[in-house]
Amino acid sequence: MHPDRSLKVVLAEDGVLLRAGLAELLARFGHRVVATAGDATGLVEAVREHAPDIVVTDVRMPPGFADEGLRAAVALRAADPRLPVLVLSQYVEQTYAAELLDSGDGTGVGYLLKDRVGDVEEFVDALCEVARGGTIVDPEVVRQLLRRRRDPLERLSPREREVLALMAEGRSNAAIARALVVSEAAVGKHIGNILTKLDLPPAEDDHRRVLAVVTYLRG
Repeated sequence: MHPDRSLKVVLAEDGVLLRAGLAELLARFGHRVVATAGDATGLVEAVREHAPDIVVTDVRMPPGFADEGLRAAVALRAADPRLPVLVLSQYVEQTYAAELLDSGDGTGVGYLLKDRVGDVEEFVDALCEVARGGTIVDPEVVRQLLRRRRDPLERLSPREREVLALMAEGRSNAAIARALVVSEAAVGKHIGNILTKLDLPPAEDDHRRVLAVVTYLRG
């Protein structure tokens, strides 16, 4: 199969064998991997140097193996909303996945799950479609994002829900600690987890607490 045009691809994948395999696969279909990267920093530098037609990136990359690759993709799209990005991962990193799919009016973006790619030609077709400005998203990614947006409180543990309910009553950390018979330090840790899981942006603590309570009341 010959592509409509040869695409210049920057490929970011920390797994050496998979990175080499993807590069060989894309070359076989007539595309050029102009640079590869094993971490998020390398990805950003490669894009700046080579101005590719499309970026293919994993989500979890060094040094933290959390969401570095996806965060780099979001930053690249913020700098250039016309840059096509195809995420290829084993994981649905919900927060930044939603941000990526909302970027650039949702065009020229894709999110595929490695374990659900069953045909190499379909993968290459998806790559070309995203490069043309299309949107390709695995149905499982959509399902998880819809579930997250429907009820963000689902991500909280039972104890975190208890803490949030007491926050909604206007109780201080000390009062929450007494009610749950735990230390104030434990309460502070729970509140930190709550704010992180509810994707509340860094701000004054009191403001973030209010936003957390609003989310709770909406739920």
